[in-house]
Amino acid sequence: MPTTAPAAAHSLGEVTASDSTLRRFLHGLPGVDAVGLEARAASLGTRSIKTTAKAYAIDLAISMVDLTTLEGADTAGKVRALGAKAVRPDPTDRTSPSTAAVCVYPDMVATAKEAVAGSSVKVASVATAFPAGRTALAVKLADVRDAVAAGADEIDMVIDRGAFLAGNYMKVYDEIVAVKEASGAARLKVIFETGELSTYDNIRRASWLGMLAGADFIKTSTGKVAVNATPANTLLMLEAVRDFRAQTGIQVGVKPAGGIRTSKDAIKFLVIVNETAGEDWLDNQWFRFGASSLLNDLLMQRQKLATGRYSGPDYVTVD
Repeated sequence: MPTTAPAAAHSLGEVTASDSTLRRFLHGLPGVDAVGLEARAASLGTRSIKTTAKAYAIDLAISMVDLTTLEGADTAGKVRALGAKAVRPDPTDRTSPSTAAVCVYPDMVATAKEAVAGSSVKVASVATAFPAGRTALAVKLADVRDAVAAGADEIDMVIDRGAFLAGNYMKVYDEIVAVKEASGAARLKVIFETGELSTYDNIRRASWLGMLAGADFIKTSTGKVAVNATPANTLLMLEAVRDFRAQTGIQVGVKPAGGIRTSKDAIKFLVIVNETAGEDWLDNQWFRFGASSLLNDLLMQRQKLATGRYSGPDYVTVD
């Protein structure tokens, strides 16, 4: 179902001219049929993938993982180990693809950068007072600049959910624009924390707001709240990026994060990507999984396909 407001479809360049035009556009987007959305997501989740196609899907999912550690107890040693795992997820099998990135706090960027040096693995850093985002814009921008100066290839920012829920859309827009500028050449992922946005209509509005402000990726969640990525909210965001490209020619990525733990889950999301946005998004340039435990299950399933035996968690490295 198209997600663009027909009356505004021809004038996307003008909708951010003022708070009133932005509000009018966002509230002019079609309302989300929650029952239909959830039914569609559930239906796509029943698709079955076998043998060669499953092996391809598992390798694709591995290549899309942003291997993540965002804990207060993170150490340089843990980050170095995570970087080594991202580069070579299965030390016993050199045919396993590397992950897309490692994702760490800004103070661990330099350590992560050193750990993945010479590989294709990117270093992503959360910023803007992650996960709550409750600080002044100047502090958020300093956080971003510190991460970029340390070598971050990608920045994962959080929006001001309080401002968004209060209807102060221009404040959210201006912050994203400012963070995009501070990110320089680093790609910007904009986190909505969909579990706090309350409604599917709000998720659709946040998706368009983020893309209008220059997001390179839109991301569901921080992984730090009760409700994170779901098939339904990811499907909704995929509809938005599909329609945004149709309107503007600009492709934006999607990153579901939090709660995706098994190969079966990951494959369900890949089916949703293919059936909603299309094959152009089946690449780690445009789709990522934010995860810490998913990679181990993908590796175990990969080993089972190769050997016919399920090796279990003792045969993969501990994150």
